[in-house]
Order: sequence, then C-alpha cells, then structure tokens
Amino acid sequence: MTACPVYRLLVVEDESIIRQSLVRLLSRHGFSVDEADSLDSAKSRANWTQFDLILTDVRLPDGEGTELIALAAPTRVLVMTSYASLKSAVAALKKGAVDYIAKPFDHDELVKLVKQNLADLPKNRVIDASDTNNFGMIGNSPQMQRLYQMMKKVASVNSTVLVTGESGTGKELVAKALHQYSDRKAGPFISVNCAAIPDSLIESELFGHEKGSFTGAHTSRIGLVEAADGGSLFLDEIGELPLDAQARLLRLLQEKEVRPVGATQTKRVDVRLIAATHRNLPDLVIQGKYRADLFYRLNVIELQLPPLCERGSDILTLAQFFLSTMQKKVKRKDLSFSSNSLSALQRYTWPGNVRELEHAIERAVVLTDHPVIEPDVLGVPFQNSLPISDTNKSDDSLEHYLQRFIIDNQEHLNETKLAEKLGISRKTLWEKRQKLGISRPKAQA
Repeated sequence: MTACPVYRLLVVEDESIIRQSLVRLLSRHGFSVDEADSLDSAKSRANWTQFDLILTDVRLPDGEGTELIALAAPTRVLVMTSYASLKSAVAALKKGAVDYIAKPFDHDELVKLVKQNLADLPKNRVIDASDTNNFGMIGNSPQMQRLYQMMKKVASVNSTVLVTGESGTGKELVAKALHQYSDRKAGPFISVNCAAIPDSLIESELFGHEKGSFTGAHTSRIGLVEAADGGSLFLDEIGELPLDAQARLLRLLQEKEVRPVGATQTKRVDVRLIAATHRNLPDLVIQGKYRADLFYRLNVIELQLPPLCERGSDILTLAQFFLSTMQKKVKRKDLSFSSNSLSALQRYTWPGNVRELEHAIERAVVLTDHPVIEPDVLGVPFQNSLPISDTNKSDDSLEHYLQRFIIDNQEHLNETKLAEKLGISRKTLWEKRQKLGISRPKAQA
C-alpha cells in the first residue's frame, strides 16, 4: 500500500445536501475537509494558509464565492459553477481561480480534478498549533469553531467556567488556554485532579493546614487554592469532590477567602476558578451527591467539548499533528499514513477521544517497521468501526445526492426552481429524471 498525502480542504457551499455530500466524498478519499455554508462563514477563517485548496460555489447567499480567490491567496481556489457557462468559468479563472468544474459533476471527475490541483504541493502537510488562531488548539470543525467563539468571550473575564465533556476530549487544554489568553497569564496556573486525591487529604491539599491540625501535620502548609492567588485554579473532575470539600469550595466562590484546616482566621485570595467534569452534575444534585448551591455557582459559563467522533475532518488533522510530534521525539522523518489507515482513523468511534487517538499514533510510531503506517500497528480495534452500509456506499456517487435532492424537494418546488437550486437547466433536470428514473409529480406533469 502506498502512502496517502493528507491535504486540508475547505468546501464552501450553501446547499446542505451538496455540501455534506462533498465533505463525505472527499473525506473518504483521504482528505481532511472543513466546511462553510456562506461567504461570511468562510471569511471567519482567520488563517487561510491552513488550507491547501478551497472549493467554493460561485453564487452564495451573501455574495460571490470568487471573493475568496483574493482573500485566501496564495491558497488555491477551485470554483464550482452552477451555470456551466464559459463566461462564468473564464471570469473566475481571470480572477485567479486554479480551475473550475460545472454542476452537476461526477464524483470521479471531481476527485480527479482536486488531486490534479494538489499534485505539486508538499505531501503530508501538517497543521501545527502555532499556525492557528484557535488558542493554540488543533481543529476547525464547526463544533470547535463554536467553542473558540465562546472562549474568546470568556477568556478576558473573571467569571467561573465549567468545562464539560467526555474523558479525553481536552478539558485541561481548554483551561490552560483560558488562562494563557487572560489578564491573569502572568500569574500561576494550578491544576488539581480532584479524583486523584484521597478524600481524607483533599481539604488539606486544597485549602492548606496548620501545624498539628491532624496526625502527620508536622508543619504548616499553604493549600493549592492559595498557591493560585493572582492566577487561575483548575479543578479537574470536580464531580468527585466530597461533600465536606464542596462546602469549603462554596465559601471560596462566595467570599473569595479560604480557611486552612485547623486555622481560626481566613485568608483573602484572588483566584479565577475553572472546573471540569465528565459527570452529569445535575443528576448528582438530584441524587443528593452534589450540593445544588455549589453547582449553580460553578455553572456560570459552561463550555462543552464535543466527542472526537463528532469532529469530522479534525480526526485526520489531529492524527497528522500527533504523527509529526512523535516523529520528532523518536527522530524519524519518513512516516506517513496509508489510505487504509486514513479511512480507519475516520471510521473508528474513538470512545477515548483525543487522548486515545494520541496514544494510537504513539503506538504506531514506536512499533512500525515500515515508513507507511497500516491500520494493524495503530492498535485500535477497527473491526468495531462504524459499518459502511449500502446506502453510505452509494453516497459516494453525486448522482445519488442529486436523486435525493430531487425527490425531497419536488413536492414544493416547480421544475424551474428545482433546476435553479441544483444549478442546472430544465433540460438537464429532465435528462437527470430520465436517467435516475424519477417521474415528475402529477400536479406538475
């Protein structure tokens, strides 16, 4: 099996069926694909150099897709024209588009054209965290874009933040980013895993203790909360905090002060609290295992991290980033993923999320004896990957997407509007109906 280069593409198309079809099609051919449904959405991408090629429709709801040619330069732009006219194609090429393709197009033709326009670019291009404007984080899926927008609003304020998400999704990374991009970045960032500290010691660890306050307390000791004074305190796995410690934490949030174990006096502290959990805190409140008043104090602003399986093309971007990082550690430069590996990486459900993906790549780099990484050395049980049904297989054909669009919309769109939505003439629509065996509704016949 030959190595498959990983290229980053952006598809800009307002028709959701066509856009999603293109994303699935190109992803299955080993490309890392992001999507945008409007010109403004595309323009919101702050760093165009993260993409190798942009595929855009000529006409978008809020403007001309050809605007991206100048905006994204030197990133290449391939124009998809719904009008199949020499005039619109020539106009796009004159503006600097590298190529064009007329709708409706065959999926093989599109993939071939994309590969042709990427052929002379470096293989296995890696998106490094420093190349992004996303708090140093990797990923540009719609879910992550929404997270970045929330983080931009939250980072500069002192509000308490609750970061939620499955284990391995990167909650601590978000907390560090919020600190690094805040006015407190010169202060300490103290990270505490509440689940890793025994219940009998957690109050002492967090709030400190006086000498002689309990057996073994031979000296006084400041707690981690006080150590974070002037900075940020990250309490991971906040759902594991015992009820006694919850009461003390509530006082910290209400009064901005702590009292060490065994002390009679309180101390003022200036700390921004960021908490994280994979547990369902409202359920714990109902069960009586978590204080409702503390939950409401913690849940001022909630940032939800999506599971990796919902992040689409971010999987390949992260995999390539981890591969590059691990290669530097083991001093290898020749490794790349096979097309089978790229497909397997995207199809697997990743219950351990980003952490599991990172470990899989590390395992592969350490164990592989060949320059091309195959699925077996990744150590992930791909037999449990999401099955590709017959319907999904047929999804590879843009003719199938065309068929679905016609059937779903012909009841409320006349032939002229339907053809216009598809970007084809009425004559071409009639030909497609004949080819696909789709009769016109009786009311229109």
